[in-house]
Amino acid sequence: MQDKKRMEELRKLINRYDYSYYVQGVSEISDFEYDNLMKELEALEEKHPEWPVPEDSPTQRVSGQPTRNFPTVRHRFPMLSLANSYDENDFSDFDKRVRGLLGEEAVVEYVAELKIDGLAISLLYEKGYFKRGATRGDGAMGDDITPNLRTIRAIPLKARGDGLPDEFEVRGEVYLPRGEFERINAARAERGEELFMNPRNVAAGTLKIQDAREVASRRLSMFCYGLYGPESFLEKSHYKNLKKMEELGFPVNPHYHLCKNIQDVLDYVRRWEEERSGLGYDIDGVVVKVNDLEQQKLLGNTAKSPRWAIAYKFRAMQAETVIREITWQVGRTGTVTPVAELEPVWLAGTRVSRATLHNIDEIKRKDIRVGDTVLVEKGGDIIPKVVEVLMEKRPPGVPPTEAPLECPSCHTRLVRSGDEVALRCPNENCPEQVVRRIEHFVDRKALDMAGFGISLVEALVRAGKVKNFADIYRLREEDIAGLDRMGEKSAANVIAGIEASKKQPLYKLIHALGIPFVGINAARELVKHFYSLDQLMAAGEEELTAIEGIGPRMAGSIVDYFKKPAIREMIAAMKEAGVNMHAKPPAAEEGPLKGKVVVLTGTLPGLSREQAREMLEKAGARVTGSVSSKTDYVLAGEKAGSKLKKAQQLGIPVIDEQAFLQMLS
Repeated sequence: MQDKKRMEELRKLINRYDYSYYVQGVSEISDFEYDNLMKELEALEEKHPEWPVPEDSPTQRVSGQPTRNFPTVRHRFPMLSLANSYDENDFSDFDKRVRGLLGEEAVVEYVAELKIDGLAISLLYEKGYFKRGATRGDGAMGDDITPNLRTIRAIPLKARGDGLPDEFEVRGEVYLPRGEFERINAARAERGEELFMNPRNVAAGTLKIQDAREVASRRLSMFCYGLYGPESFLEKSHYKNLKKMEELGFPVNPHYHLCKNIQDVLDYVRRWEEERSGLGYDIDGVVVKVNDLEQQKLLGNTAKSPRWAIAYKFRAMQAETVIREITWQVGRTGTVTPVAELEPVWLAGTRVSRATLHNIDEIKRKDIRVGDTVLVEKGGDIIPKVVEVLMEKRPPGVPPTEAPLECPSCHTRLVRSGDEVALRCPNENCPEQVVRRIEHFVDRKALDMAGFGISLVEALVRAGKVKNFADIYRLREEDIAGLDRMGEKSAANVIAGIEASKKQPLYKLIHALGIPFVGINAARELVKHFYSLDQLMAAGEEELTAIEGIGPRMAGSIVDYFKKPAIREMIAAMKEAGVNMHAKPPAAEEGPLKGKVVVLTGTLPGLSREQAREMLEKAGARVTGSVSSKTDYVLAGEKAGSKLKKAQQLGIPVIDEQAFLQMLS
């Protein structure tokens, strides 16, 4: 019983420390001490499987396995969007409309809150325990992302207090703190990866990741702004409900303010437009709501937004500086992009020395030249953009900017394809392209080769030791140890990392290849349908576009990539080196189709392809992407195409949705 008592004590302690740190912003203990407490709790729970782990135990925040997909759920109350304004005068109009609907004699108070630049989320609690979290989606329905939201330590797994209703809902904004954004980008820079553009994009992308463990590593946070539930549970005003959420243990942004009139609102807006850079997170405006909930009911909603609230959007931050130089960078796909090298200037709390210029058409449109004084704008972006040239400050005789004719790395003549605005270097052996491709290949999210930093990649490419991915697997310790800043121990670590990369899952290899338009999520989707790289290499465009989420552009890119003889030769060399090129098919479940091989084709009247695939796998079938003599059935819908013809030629039984459902029953 001593262990049980200790577990209860640890859970209370860790939950208290989480609340102090993630909600109140107070660090009571060091990270080292916190990690030791968590390890102790995990060990005790593992030691005593006979004792059920409570839902609010800190160990239950991260699930052990990736989520296969995010089911869609209906919101109990619609998640409406807010009417936006960029003009302070709109507040007076808003106030007039409110008073006109409520009556001129009505006493109206407003609550002003900071508009957090993140993602709107709904949290459902049952008996005080966090049960489900969903995205806004279309306002009526959103994606159930509960496993990912459980990793956010600012979100309580159990609400505080007694006498809680059977169900209540809390809404708020998930965001990435600036400090975490900088930490993530610093780590990416060290690995030679492309930097994330802004915290909001990282937060949005993170919530779509299907592995909660990876989500947890991003350290997202949340501010809550809405409470929904039985009337007996709610307070009479929005301001008091914000206070109530704080008492229940929810993170509420501390800067909300009760405004007695619209002038108070304007003062609040002007204050935070000036002071926003001092916050530890991004805001893009202010939200103003009628305080009295009864008045909110009387005002009601339009089809899209409530009549009792308005959002004021801040202007993007700008600064004046001078363009020292325009450089042209070569990416891994050969795209050559212009970047303005700036006289360093402070903007939104950071030192800015570079700004993206996008492409030559953008440069011509804005007439941007070296030596120009320009306004740069930063709306949360890590690389700001040039808004406009201050023509009155242009030095005399400054020549127009011309696009380079040759690649700055290999001097191959640049090309433009069709209607594309991008300039490209067509030389796939261009040293800069090779460096960028190898950087991507060895990246943590790809084949995760320990010890492979950008400087080593550049040194190996310069020395001619690595020209493609297969060359990495031919490296020996002496090839690396002889390079600058690389000794025998470092070389041994790199070789060990290369060896370990051979065992990475197939989806990581597909992502590592850098096929245009194929990111890591698309790679994960592909291995659900193709269990080896050979199967993917043999797939046609029709077969690929039949997969949900794989459009014609991506399908064409995959087919074109694997057509190239040099790519096939490189993959053959990697296979010979022992690189894993297979994915384990899902284990066949017991069912009426156990051991059967089924191909899906066409559009089914009552089932999506993913639903049909899931039902087939639950029935024990193995779903493949192409028809062969080993296929047992073809499940065909409308516009079945070539797979249906091939099945008929081979004499393979073709079934429709009705016959399929009869099989299952």
